[in-house]
Amino acid sequence: MAIEPLRWKGDRLELLDQRLLPEQTVYLACHTAVEVAQAIRDMVVRGAPAIGCAAAFGFALDSRKRLNLQTAYACLAASRPTAVNLFWALQRMRAASDHEQEALRIYTEDLACNRQIGLHGAALIPVGARIMTYCNSGALATSGHGTALGVVRTTFAKDRSITVIACETRPYLQGARLTAWECVQEGIPCTLITDNMAGHLMSKGEVDVVIVGADRIAANGDTANKIGTYMLAVLARRHRLPFYVAAPTSSFDPASADGSAIQIEERPAQEVTGYRGARWAPEGISVRNPAFDVTPAELISGIVCEKGVVLAPDRERVRALLA
Repeated sequence: MAIEPLRWKGDRLELLDQRLLPEQTVYLACHTAVEVAQAIRDMVVRGAPAIGCAAAFGFALDSRKRLNLQTAYACLAASRPTAVNLFWALQRMRAASDHEQEALRIYTEDLACNRQIGLHGAALIPVGARIMTYCNSGALATSGHGTALGVVRTTFAKDRSITVIACETRPYLQGARLTAWECVQEGIPCTLITDNMAGHLMSKGEVDVVIVGADRIAANGDTANKIGTYMLAVLARRHRLPFYVAAPTSSFDPASADGSAIQIEERPAQEVTGYRGARWAPEGISVRNPAFDVTPAELISGIVCEKGVVLAPDRERVRALLA
């Protein structure tokens, strides 16, 4: 089935409410940039490319209503700080003369990028591979098809023997709720594990390759992705497994020299102390909830984007790729 995370209706943007998956498939209608920004903050829509697309359409909504576009830009830019696609899309929108057409271009270009990423990445996946992935980097995180999970989709179309191992991805369970749901919808064999089972499976020889998405890639190849990605990269290196990052060039941030320059978003404590009304931590406990971590380039076997693959990424190879 075709999964539509965003639907543009001209006078509104409809977002598949990812907070309600997998139990309910509900679209939330946004009519202004403020409403889109709130949806981004509340995780109605998530995933760096999808956030960029949503922000572009939010800007276009205010443009159609002849509202203050500087205000639209500011509220959307403040919605989430780590995903660089958000700022990339907003800068394009601010420079465009036809805002609706530019938003549609951003959306369609992202889908085309995802399909190219899938083709480049599929060449790296062995026949019958057991592919571990983390968080959700599928259609739900993009305009459609996906980045890391897009590689899985493309590979599965030609090799039905591959299987997916989806880490649940605490604390927001994007792997358990979203990646697992996408795999079930499309008949891709998928096994769900808790995050702390990953090393055990690697040590038992039950994983062949790890592939993840990215929210921001620094000039030297250091990569910010969902919290816990760094842990997987270290485990993959220990067990001599290839660790790939899949992302469009809009996720690259040449202005960030390395991972230390990437701002890491801290999210609300209640995402850690409980979930959907259930609480398991005691009142008064101190909480940390960084939403992302940074994986050093030296732990990354290769970065896959729509332009191709850069193996053993470093500053010079990333510069050559983007050039």
